[in-house]
Amino acid sequence: MSELKIQEQKELLQLARKTIEAYLKKGTIPGYTTDNKNLVRNAGAFVTLNKDSRLRGCIGNFFSHEPLYKNIQAMAIAAAVEDPRFSHVTPDELSHLTIEISVLSELETVKSLDEIEVGKHGLYVTKGFYRGVLLPQVATEYGWDRDTFLSETCMKAGLPEDDWKKPGIKIEKFSAQVFNEEEVFKK
Repeated sequence: MSELKIQEQKELLQLARKTIEAYLKKGTIPGYTTDNKNLVRNAGAFVTLNKDSRLRGCIGNFFSHEPLYKNIQAMAIAAAVEDPRFSHVTPDELSHLTIEISVLSELETVKSLDEIEVGKHGLYVTKGFYRGVLLPQVATEYGWDRDTFLSETCMKAGLPEDDWKKPGIKIEKFSAQVFNEEEVFKK
């Protein structure tokens, strides 16, 4: 996964904000074009919205058949109005939101738990119809060790916290380039 440069990060963050604003105020998605190879490649991504340092919405995907910038636009709208844990973001909240983007690597099946590096890897667990994902930064934010991270990901999937120790569960890891407005626009 090629790292996005600061200018590319700024461009995606501005695009996410403009997209949310246009969608909430006018019901439209702003047009955008670029020939930047980093922004037109296919990549999974999550968009996280925080309001006053508290989660306000977070939606993403691991796979996209669309260019990264289009995926960011779609996930920004989804984080604002489709996260079932929250009511829709309102236009009045826009100035209180901080946007964070996580651009994802491809998923890799975990063959040994020793492969999982807390703070570097995110986790995706599946068992039957149950699915749960936690981004790499979540474990760091909460100070979790690897076992706690696995347990929390299982619980996010609606599974018992110790299901990661049992057969029949699939554990996958991924890395992410994570950047947010507060950090990127200070540079």
